Amino acid sequence: MKPSTGTKLILGSFLCFALTGFGNRFTQAQSDTDVHVVPRISSVPPAGGSTAGTQGLLTRLKVNVDVVLVPVRVADHMNHSVRNLAKEDFALFEDDQPQAIQYFSEDAGPASIALLIDVSRSMTDKIEMERAAITEFLRNADPQDEYFGIAFSDRPRLLMAGASESIDDLEAKLTSIEPGHTTAMLDAIYLAESQLRAARFKRKAILIISDGGDNNSRYTLREIKNVVRESDVEIYAIGLFETFFFNTLEERLGKKWLEGITNLTGGRTLTVNSRAKLPEAAGEISRAIRYEYVLGYRPNKGPSSRWRKLRVQVNSQTGRARLRPYYKNGYISGEN
Repeated sequence: MKPSTGTKLILGSFLCFALTGFGNRFTQAQSDTDVHVVPRISSVPPAGGSTAGTQGLLTRLKVNVDVVLVPVRVADHMNHSVRNLAKEDFALFEDDQPQAIQYFSEDAGPASIALLIDVSRSMTDKIEMERAAITEFLRNADPQDEYFGIAFSDRPRLLMAGASESIDDLEAKLTSIEPGHTTAMLDAIYLAESQLRAARFKRKAILIISDGGDNNSRYTLREIKNVVRESDVEIYAIGLFETFFFNTLEERLGKKWLEGITNLTGGRTLTVNSRAKLPEAAGEISRAIRYEYVLGYRPNKGPSSRWRKLRVQVNSQTGRARLRPYYKNGYISGEN
């Protein structure tokens, strides 16, 4: 059954919402590459709660819900994308109530992708591995993809926006920067979300290549989690961890921060501790960004303007064990 032509809420890659606060939070750049962030606000919305009083962080778009479309990516125990599943392999729940899957499709196509490259001081010993990760990811690029390049140390810098330059130009810029200064990863995520608002494709993703540390952002982890939770952008990360011995608290928390952010969006973090593992990790994320299942259902009746929790199970009939779905875990219902 196809979705009705009325208003629709599309979750994940197609989630309808408005992030009107982006333009207010970034000041005019002093050059083509420097982006300066105004001081963070003191009030943020609670998880799944009202946005009243957030002073411009974001404004949700409330819509009547005819059909909820849930993009899902499925991986096996080796983190390889799984294709050719059927509708019968999935179970879908809203607020723990089973839902009839009335729409099902497999979808593959080009994407608008923001590459976030950590060039802070903490990456000094990992810069060659990071450059290799960039090369491996772009080697799997779809010629139709649209790219945004952002490098970040003490502040994010936009190196390339949209289709104005080639992938070779982007790779050259991203791999030529020498590391230094402190780390503002959270500010870079906010800038990427802003840039992707005007992206060409509905399928939008951010790839972070970093050790996950942050010690200079004006935005807090809580603020960024609230932004990405409501966004239509999936976030992935290649976490570069060459050692188990970390010098700072930020480095020790890096993996936890990356996973906490990516999991909220239906993406994931793949950790890499050697250059030999880079090709597989970069290729797998590239495939995950472009390939998904879409499950559609008519939601339960209930109060508007509230958080509705989603849960997806995969029970493959093909005999493959330990399949894991990746998806956004809820949405805000409401009316215009």
